[in-house]
Amino acid sequence: MKSAVIFDMDGTLIDTEYVWDVVRRGLAKDHGIPWPEAATRAMMGMSTPEWSGYLVNVVGFPGPPSAAANEVIEGMLVHYRQGVEVLPGAVASVQRMADRGPIGLASSSPRRLIDAALDVMGITDLFSAIRSTEEGNGVGKPDPDAFFWVADALGVSPGRCVVIEDSTNGIQAGLNAGMPVIAIPPHFEPPAPALLAQCAAVIDTLDDLDGSLIDKVLQRQAE
Repeated sequence: MKSAVIFDMDGTLIDTEYVWDVVRRGLAKDHGIPWPEAATRAMMGMSTPEWSGYLVNVVGFPGPPSAAANEVIEGMLVHYRQGVEVLPGAVASVQRMADRGPIGLASSSPRRLIDAALDVMGITDLFSAIRSTEEGNGVGKPDPDAFFWVADALGVSPGRCVVIEDSTNGIQAGLNAGMPVIAIPPHFEPPAPALLAQCAAVIDTLDDLDGSLIDKVLQRQAE
């Protein structure tokens, strides 16, 4: 039976979750706005319309959400041009999974950041389906819409798609889609142990992601 692997990007393939936080905090400081500590975790996994609205309505950024979005994305692009920090084993694991079968990517990053990062890594053509949450219903993770879209584009039923995720909202999105999740907990804002317990597997790095693990996860899912 056909199966697939769906990767997240930020915090899973590239070490950028903290960069988002640095950029947003820096812009808040530039605007003379104190940073609410709850804001960092709250925005992880949000789509662009959601987090830009949060910056305006909760954090207090001036102007419309579109202006806040542009500020942050431009700040992220500055960092990307200086180099993207690829996580250990990321490129090799994507290549292994692409050799095994179809793979997709579902990310809350804006499409132009997704395209820039995958281009830097040289792995764009390995993905058969790529989706930013801003391209769908405008609702980010933990909403499962992006994962459903990628599964449909790959022609694979959700229960046969294995999600590779790091963040709390991303893991929850995969679970909400009815997909088995392999988690790679980050040091930055790690998920709660209770959520990790719901995952099909928890690994230390993408070096541990191979075909045998995917097969075991899918076999358990079918039982």
